[in-house]
Amino acid sequence: MSHMSLGPRTKMALFLVGTGAVLLIVLGGLALNDHADEGRPHTRAASKQTMKKVRQRLHLAMRRAGFQPNAHLFIRVFKHSRTFEVFAKRGATYALFRSYRICTFSGGLGPKLRRGDYQTPEGFYLVTKRRLNPHSSYHLSFNVGYPNRYDRAHKRTGSAIMVHGDCVSAGCLAMTDRKIREIYALTEDALTRGGQTRVPIHIFPFRMTARRRAKLSAATPDRAKWRGFWDELQPGYDAFEQTHVPPRIRVRGGRYVVQRRGKRLGQPLALR
Repeated sequence: MSHMSLGPRTKMALFLVGTGAVLLIVLGGLALNDHADEGRPHTRAASKQTMKKVRQRLHLAMRRAGFQPNAHLFIRVFKHSRTFEVFAKRGATYALFRSYRICTFSGGLGPKLRRGDYQTPEGFYLVTKRRLNPHSSYHLSFNVGYPNRYDRAHKRTGSAIMVHGDCVSAGCLAMTDRKIREIYALTEDALTRGGQTRVPIHIFPFRMTARRRAKLSAATPDRAKWRGFWDELQPGYDAFEQTHVPPRIRVRGGRYVVQRRGKRLGQPLALR
């Protein structure tokens, strides 16, 4: 039996075809899973000793700033400026403890609509103890809770939208490893040691001031179509700015309704 010998050019062509097939499979997996964490090797989890040192530094900084360690938290995210704010409870209100620059996120301004659209969501979400992942392939992570009830009412799909390290995103909010260690420690402590059952995380396209909204929402036709949706986010932003207390937010009839101390702020607004 004779054996066919392949020349260098043929071997290179076969290699490139095979590489392209593997790339398509990988990208296809990412499209089906907004963040393909499950298939990635767990090689970069933070050690207990590292996290102990992080907590020691944070507790010292919190005491110096007038906060109690393990204080209840509130998180705000502004996509346009890549800002990740962590507020801690001090007395009856919440004050800014840390502000971090987001390393990267996916997509542009506007909500996430479907699985595989590589878009970071916008809206009002909750982090619970069950959504913490200390063994993440992306150093450390927690799930923001997308899709929430509002998203499901509008038939938005997708899952596993995380805040994590490693500075790579397919729909998530990605931080550097140093920053996620602090954010994760603060969040875990509030949920497991501070008695908080849910940490609110409000994700906005930008700071919802009248001037910034007028400038950014009309910048392109693609952004202009989200004005109605951003109208629904506005009362939640305003409520915290006015009171420095995270507002209660419900979904009724497929619309966000924001309440503060038993008083409803604004009326439910229809998406346009």
